[in-house]
Amino acid sequence: MKRSTAKIIREYGPFPGVDQVGGVTYDGQQVWFAAGDKLLAFDPESGKTLRAIDVAAHAGTAFDGRHLFQIVEDSIQKIDPQTGRVLATIPAPGGGNSGLAWAEGTLWVGQYRDRKIHQIDPQTGAILRTIESKRFVTGVTWIDGELWHGTWEGDESDLRRVDPRTGEILERLDMPPGVGISGLESDGGDQFFCGGGSSGKVRTVRRPRRGSAVGSGSEIPVDSTNK
Repeated sequence: MKRSTAKIIREYGPFPGVDQVGGVTYDGQQVWFAAGDKLLAFDPESGKTLRAIDVAAHAGTAFDGRHLFQIVEDSIQKIDPQTGRVLATIPAPGGGNSGLAWAEGTLWVGQYRDRKIHQIDPQTGAILRTIESKRFVTGVTWIDGELWHGTWEGDESDLRRVDPRTGEILERLDMPPGVGISGLESDGGDQFFCGGGSSGKVRTVRRPRRGSAVGSGSEIPVDSTNK
């Protein structure tokens, strides 16, 4: 396993009226994050808040290219980002859902205390696959075929790249003591957006550079023996 210290590039916030940052996602222009009783969007260049959608938003957030998805207690809501309307609701896996990501047509749900990541059907909520983790799971994201998730236990938090077939830890980026990761999303390139929980902040962390051996596509390895 490769292990190094996370390189924090920038901090956004704390944002006015925001006591807690939950899930984080990126639509290619704006960074969205769950702020308890609303979803907020800000410009990652200027840090200026651009949008607010009044919807319960306590945990994971994702974007599929057209719609936002937001964990609300035991369900996941599909939201039109233009109007703020909730278009559909599906059940979320039980067990303290925290992170949420979209990849290859499915949703990926991080479960905090159960230490699991579930791949689920975005239409029905049915669990398609389960990956076990060795730590409390917070945010989840995919980038270039790599599965990353955040952890947060006590005063320790880190980013982990894991094998999507086995859950084996391949790489770990340690956050400074007392700096936690709640939500997680890739910018599609060399940065991660990380929710900062009760700090009320969103931070960007440098994604480690890859050699030519790493593919540039976003194909996700499939193991038919997994759930």
